[in-house]
Amino acid sequence: MNPFKKALILSYFTVGYNILEGVASIVAGLLTGSIALIGFGFDSAIESFSGAVLVWWLTIHGRIPEEEEERAEKRAVKLVGISFFVLAAYVFFESAKKLYFHEHTEPSLFGIVIAILSIIVMPALSYAKLRTAKRIGSAALKADSRQTFLCSLLSVALLLGLGLNYFFGLWWADPVGAFVMLFFIIREGIEALKEEKCCGC
Repeated sequence: MNPFKKALILSYFTVGYNILEGVASIVAGLLTGSIALIGFGFDSAIESFSGAVLVWWLTIHGRIPEEEEERAEKRAVKLVGISFFVLAAYVFFESAKKLYFHEHTEPSLFGIVIAILSIIVMPALSYAKLRTAKRIGSAALKADSRQTFLCSLLSVALLLGLGLNYFFGLWWADPVGAFVMLFFIIREGIEALKEEKCCGC
């Protein structure tokens, strides 16, 4: 299969899967008061946005001058990087508020199922994107593959927080799990912005 066509298919799948995952996570988070689930849902929304940006970039590839295409890819990577910091600010504020005011979170079995599915799907999708990114030499797709892998790491943190709350009634595990996510979210934001500076080098 043509690597650009494969990259496009992977990006379409990313958008579709993450829209479903994001909506389900945010709804479940709102119903249970889980900031970890809501943060995970917003991360899925960012990944959908990232995938949509990649779809746009891949569809214009080869149809515009190379210099203009490089600028477009650079903007795409920068948007992905900035979106991480927006998510990090939201997760930090809400997690700190929940811990400070002792806002209890309802247990969520549905959230646990979402986390397990993500742990299964996301590493495989990330690996496929990374291989394809190397074949076509795309910094944007490479950054997007790291974001997809981040989603699997967030899923582990989400599962840990939701599991401790569901099975042991530890209400604080949810916002603490969200704080653990912050490390990965900020790191990936920094990496994406570094990648943006290297585009076209």
